[in-house]
Amino acid sequence: MSRAPAAANPCDWYSTSNATQTPILVLNQLYQFSPLQKTVSIILLALVDGRPRTLTLKQILEEYLRHRVMVIRRRTEYLLREAKKRAHVLEGQLIAISSLDEVIDLCRRSPSRAEAKVRLQQLEVAAAVLERALGTEHFAALQREIGTYDTYHMTEQQAEAVVRLQLGQLAALERDEILKEYNDLRGQIRSYEELLSSERNILNVIRADLIEMRDKYGDERRTQIIDAVGKIDLADLIAEEMNAVTISHHGYIKRLPINTYRSQHRGGKGVSGGQAREDDFIEHFFVASTHAYLLCFTNRGQVYWLKVYDIPQMSRTSAGRAIANVLSLRNEEKISSVIPVREFVDDAYLLMATRRGLVKKTALQEYSRPRSGGIIGIHLEEGDSLIDVVLARPGDHVVLSTKHGMAIRFDEADVRAMGRNTRGVKGITLQDGDEVVGMVVADPEGYLLTVCEHGYGKRTPFGPNVVSEAENDADQEDDESPDADADSADSDEIRDRSNMRYRVQRRGGKGVRDIRTTERNGYVVGIVSVRDGDDIMLITEQGMVNRTHVDEVRTIGRNTQGVRIMELREGDKVASIAKIAKEDEEEDESASPAETDHPTPPTDSAPEN
Repeated sequence: MSRAPAAANPCDWYSTSNATQTPILVLNQLYQFSPLQKTVSIILLALVDGRPRTLTLKQILEEYLRHRVMVIRRRTEYLLREAKKRAHVLEGQLIAISSLDEVIDLCRRSPSRAEAKVRLQQLEVAAAVLERALGTEHFAALQREIGTYDTYHMTEQQAEAVVRLQLGQLAALERDEILKEYNDLRGQIRSYEELLSSERNILNVIRADLIEMRDKYGDERRTQIIDAVGKIDLADLIAEEMNAVTISHHGYIKRLPINTYRSQHRGGKGVSGGQAREDDFIEHFFVASTHAYLLCFTNRGQVYWLKVYDIPQMSRTSAGRAIANVLSLRNEEKISSVIPVREFVDDAYLLMATRRGLVKKTALQEYSRPRSGGIIGIHLEEGDSLIDVVLARPGDHVVLSTKHGMAIRFDEADVRAMGRNTRGVKGITLQDGDEVVGMVVADPEGYLLTVCEHGYGKRTPFGPNVVSEAENDADQEDDESPDADADSADSDEIRDRSNMRYRVQRRGGKGVRDIRTTERNGYVVGIVSVRDGDDIMLITEQGMVNRTHVDEVRTIGRNTQGVRIMELREGDKVASIAKIAKEDEEEDESASPAETDHPTPPTDSAPEN
């Protein structure tokens, strides 16, 4: 099994198991943090004929059988030798017992023990006497071993055993014990010789030993042996849920569940989304699944790879953890865009926009294997920086928006695919002092929601993905008059007007007027593609968060000042905007007073001058 991650607490698996988790997730947690599953490793390295070899499972079983055959053969040969040695000694004693008077007389007449041994070896024993002493069957076996003769002589070992006989062993009972032992030994000798006569007999012994072991120790299996499925990944232990991820201007990152924020009406003051450090503010805010990959693009064009669940989860009021502890960023780098990606498909592209209006398109697959130290995402000119990155597919249109309220819409096919380490092509022609602030993929059924730094904004339909008849005038700025009182016109009439859509142009043009960046509105800080039913979140430089239904933001034309979306504190400014999915259930209205901020009534925009 894979080791538990450094950040994981083996005791936390139970506390995170709730009704929203699937049984598979809980089972994976049990596999990871309990002995429910064990992985047994088998080293198939063995010495074969004195040489180390790595064997297959079949080969190692065959070598085991060959080893067992050799062991049983050697053991049996040893037992056979010892049995024959003992039988040989007993044969001498049986000869002496059968000719007891003659042997006693010979020993009595011998001057010494050594002389008695020599005389016993010279004693001739008739075949009939030996047959009577051993028995007909055993005598025949002896003749097969040493040959057939009329008389036989004792060997030195037999003579030594005879002279060592004690008087008590000459009793009838002791003689019967010697004969019984000899008969048993002859039976063992026959069984040993039969076992060694064929390898099949040895294999039968091995099989009998295995059956005996099975019957003695075997019981019904209570576990399963399955094919290796690899180590359990950390993603298998974490429930998939939507998280809000924030990155501050000074590089502090955190995540927290999306249901931490409750919905408010348009114009609400919001709730605190983090206690920013001094001179710091929330710069990036987006929503992604805990199982998504994050492609983190920096202002210097580098890209880093990160999993959402690797981001530390903290409380709503926490400032977060330094991103240097999560990613290996260089000193001058800051995160400019983060793309949540579930899988790296072949027909998807990353479209990048720089502050100076350049765009570049690269296949998503080019970024599927980044290194820990980051890889080049785009080649930037001196003084330029990466502003935004979007995920686009064939047929999509993209919209670039500038700080001064200009916007241009063009087909992604106008930008040819390039490699990672390339500069890109012109996306929009900028006026003096202007710069690109955002880029989105146009949704023909949706709206472009633009937000300015003073909390004002608007939403305008994208319009269909078709080329406008006015494409030839794409390089001309749209000078349509403002439409401050959008409620006074009939809705059907408004939708037919040209300023209720973003016409398709060629890339590189000046674009059209999106929103008036008056003193009341301030500069544009961000854009987002939304639909009816979506929710958006606004983040201010002082760390305030406002979650608002898109439906509460009035639909008006392009060349307007918009309406108030968020009421700001004195000196505060909107820093970032993000779209989230609308919750299936409204948050409990009975929240504690300490956690509840009552929304203020909606406030429409003041008439334009």
